[in-house]
Amino acid sequence: MTAAGGPPALEDVLEQARQLGFLGPGPVAAHVQHAGGFVQAVGTPGPARVVDLGSGGGVPGLVLAFAWPGSSFLLLESKDRRAAFLAEAVQALALSDAVRVAHGRAEEVGRDPAWRGWADLVVARSFGPPAVTAECASPLLHEGGRLVVSEPPVGDEDRWPAAGLAALGLRPAARIEQAFSRFQVLRQDEPCPEAYPRRSGVPAKRPLF
Repeated sequence: MTAAGGPPALEDVLEQARQLGFLGPGPVAAHVQHAGGFVQAVGTPGPARVVDLGSGGGVPGLVLAFAWPGSSFLLLESKDRRAAFLAEAVQALALSDAVRVAHGRAEEVGRDPAWRGWADLVVARSFGPPAVTAECASPLLHEGGRLVVSEPPVGDEDRWPAAGLAALGLRPAARIEQAFSRFQVLRQDEPCPEAYPRRSGVPAKRPLF
């Protein structure tokens, strides 16, 4: 992954991710711009501990690692090739001191004592439906932490029902509208109950809401 003459730029790494099919369609610059929306939504300096849920090709996780150099990151990815790519990218970009890659299902990582309640912030971009995203993110957050989710350009205003989220200790905190992006912010008001997350695949098969 290292370019001749020195380490690659972030954009070069993300272009490789796009060519491998780990990023969605469109130019890399658009993906970077969208990731920057998370920075605007959260602010600077960044939270101390951040999880990128379903990191894929490294967006927004790798972009945020450069935007928030004082933060520690966990890039969580279940697919083998993508996790391997992320591990190589972290090393190539000299981010190993701040960024770790977890290869596994979110449901499994959320039950790992090393990561349960670890994060100040979980970010999610195209991870899954709201109920799945909430159940997989909540166990990773400590009380008072936040989940920030990239939303469709136009969507149902009731995608994040307070009653359904309450079972996880979450509540809707804000909806942020930017020029080209929309984000939902949720707050972990209470620690996630020990019953969650359920076994791998169950959140998608039997969503809480």
